[in-house]
Amino acid sequence: MGKIAVDTDRLVKYAPGPGATAAQVLARGDGWLVDEVVCTYGPSDMPFEEQHDNVAVAIVLAGSFQYRTSTGHALMTPGSLLLGNPGQPFICSHEHGRGDRCLSFRFAPGMFENLAAAAGAQRRPNFTQPRIPPLKALSPLLARAWAGIAEPIGVSWEELGVEIASEAMRLSRGISNRPTEGPPGAAARVTRTIRLIERHPETALTLEVLSREARLSPYHFLRTFQMLTGVTPHQYLLRVRLRNAALRLASCTSSILDVALDCGFGDLSSFNRAFRAEFGVNPRRYRGDGRIGRPAEPEPKPF
Repeated sequence: MGKIAVDTDRLVKYAPGPGATAAQVLARGDGWLVDEVVCTYGPSDMPFEEQHDNVAVAIVLAGSFQYRTSTGHALMTPGSLLLGNPGQPFICSHEHGRGDRCLSFRFAPGMFENLAAAAGAQRRPNFTQPRIPPLKALSPLLARAWAGIAEPIGVSWEELGVEIASEAMRLSRGISNRPTEGPPGAAARVTRTIRLIERHPETALTLEVLSREARLSPYHFLRTFQMLTGVTPHQYLLRVRLRNAALRLASCTSSILDVALDCGFGDLSSFNRAFRAEFGVNPRRYRGDGRIGRPAEPEPKPF
């Protein structure tokens, strides 16, 4: 399947300005590698062209940035997947905010083709989109990835990488190539609200509050946000809160009620309903069965 070489000279990259990118390899095997990438570039740093040496599927953990490649342009936000094909040039820029953090899975072409064939792909598995938005279908896998970063002991990065790659292939087939850049200035306005949500997801961030932060009417903000991120503001905020709750449930002993309230849910019943809808199990079952590194088993359906 081939090995993925890591050029240690490129683990820290510098360009004009104060920003840098540092990558730490978390795990590797025959034909695959996963590393955590922390970037401190900002609006004053000049973007430069890079190239994907292998198949890339990267989870955006924090921050936001613009991703430009031959398959399109996209605003990358926490919970979305960056997609890259071998040999594909790309540019990442931070025009409206400083820094990001990603979990990057890279696959040798031979291994990825084997995964695609096992998943039923009939042709060469190249991605035709630059990203997958933070969709509900990704939530269980992303919660495991976040938990694995927090407490790497017990997580199988190889298994998680295979699942992430398979889900990325499946979901990418159903995503259109519609424009994702929006009108001039739209990315800056939406980025402000994304970073506000990142800082204070537990607060009452209504459509009115977020549209005011973006300096748009609620109607135009709703349309612009969905165009650029692929989900509505409510869906985005809800998934941030639920991912935070899933991480808390997997890594601390706080009561479920405390987790719900700390993560921005007004009461336990609404938290239970939202959590079950997103992850397929209730919070108590997730805490018991969905520990770091292995997914929770679905709850049996009532008769």
